[in-house]
Amino acid sequence: MVRRTIAIGGGLLLLILLVFAFRGCLDARKERAMEDYVRGANELTKLSQAESRQLFDILSAPSDSDQSINRENQANALRSDSATLSDRARDLDVPDELSEANDYFVEALDLRRDALAKVADELPGALADEERRNSTAQIADMMQVFLASDVLQIARFEPSAKAALQKEDVNATIAKGSLRFLEDIQWVNPDYVADQIAGIRGTGGGSATPGAHGDGLGTVSLGGVALTPGASATVPLTSDIAFDVQVVNQGESTETDVSVQVTVGQGGDAIKAEETIPEIAAGEAKNVTIPLTKQPPTGQNVPITVRVKPVPGEEVTDNNVGEFTVIFTR
Repeated sequence: MVRRTIAIGGGLLLLILLVFAFRGCLDARKERAMEDYVRGANELTKLSQAESRQLFDILSAPSDSDQSINRENQANALRSDSATLSDRARDLDVPDELSEANDYFVEALDLRRDALAKVADELPGALADEERRNSTAQIADMMQVFLASDVLQIARFEPSAKAALQKEDVNATIAKGSLRFLEDIQWVNPDYVADQIAGIRGTGGGSATPGAHGDGLGTVSLGGVALTPGASATVPLTSDIAFDVQVVNQGESTETDVSVQVTVGQGGDAIKAEETIPEIAAGEAKNVTIPLTKQPPTGQNVPITVRVKPVPGEEVTDNNVGEFTVIFTR
């Protein structure tokens, strides 16, 4: 009788251990699946932000009439890329715990896809003489769609995904700094859009002298600390802290009124500053100091974007923007 009781007890103990081991295996699989989803969603989000930069370069960088066709081709390429991005979002392996968040994610990318397609359709008319006003208005309307996609990403997708990850105690982070598509709220103003389109047509925003044009972003430091794209730097916060930004004239002509813009943080709390370099000769490098007039948050990763605004006639703008991460300390 004693042996039978011991055997039964041993069997029950083994069964309990097997149940716990099985549950642990399931939990590990669930955690890996959620981490894999976040990695996939973060990759697509960053690709979408890259499309944003390309779009607003197309719509705002000054140009001459000979380059209009090139911009139309670039817009059509974005139409195709954004459709592929939406398809890839639908192909993500979505754990049940993140299905609600993924619905918001896919809808946001679909809105961007549809708006980019409309912009590509309307850009030729906006650049031509006929029906210019109507086409420009249609492009301005699409800015509201991009804004709606940002709301879905920031106010719906991110909180839903974050809550699911916290509930399951999964250590994965949504790429919050890349969620926004609309680079500046001014783009929802139809008059602002019309002014930018006029600059592309050569009827506003200045004109370019003959020869190749283009500036590039050189070194960037903040408070004496060199910043490196893709890496995090720790910067002591002082009352007179300022950016030191190098701009290199990589073209064949002297450029004037070169604007350098700095954005610290993101969303409505972002700190923005801008300074202008009066003149840079061809092949010359000049530095501009941009004071940080407001106090950023301390003790956390703060995204920073430094942008050299394209000059009239500049076609290649890939090297005009630098993205950095800084932890401010007191």
